[in-house]
Amino acid sequence: MPGVCVGIAGGSGSGKTVLVRKLCRALKGTRVVVVKQDDYYRDQSQVSPDERARKNYDHPSAIEFDLLVSHVRDLKNGKPVMAPVYDFVTHNRAGCREVRPGGLVIVEGILVLAVPELREMLDLSVFVDQSQDVRLSRRITRDIRQRGRSRADVLDQFNATTGPMHAEYVEPSRAFADVLVRGDSSARAEVAALAGRLKSMMDAIGP
Repeated sequence: MPGVCVGIAGGSGSGKTVLVRKLCRALKGTRVVVVKQDDYYRDQSQVSPDERARKNYDHPSAIEFDLLVSHVRDLKNGKPVMAPVYDFVTHNRAGCREVRPGGLVIVEGILVLAVPELREMLDLSVFVDQSQDVRLSRRITRDIRQRGRSRADVLDQFNATTGPMHAEYVEPSRAFADVLVRGDSSARAEVAALAGRLKSMMDAIGP
């Protein structure tokens, strides 16, 4: 029996990953499968490290959306997939992992609501809202700690591609959201309401 599929979009640093963690905790006891758009950056084995570092990773063309759509469709229909795993340090794929289906499939990424083929499979669309200043601050902290980048590199990328691509693709996609959630700690009631809504949707489908 098909599972429930929810898409969670929003700008880089908006709080999407934190929201996903909170939903997983709130839905404890439910088999939740998380599919990250970032893992579907195109393979760049034939591209030099310098060329990889210069690529615009915020443009839709950087993502292998055909594969992502195919995998989400299979998971929603109860079929396992071999999903790619992406390494942000090398800017390349680092292998793959088996992902098994569950009652709830969460698809998370900045462009999840910007792709019509992906939107069509979603039973619920969520956009995480946060100011640019907060998003940039969070991105600087994350990329320095987790991805080995300097503050200057993060700022350069944000000004050159992340900010402009957000304005062109990410922000307009909020119009397709069924639910808007604030990307901060004060959104507890919104998160609880969203978890309750998802649980009701899964209950309606049945075991």
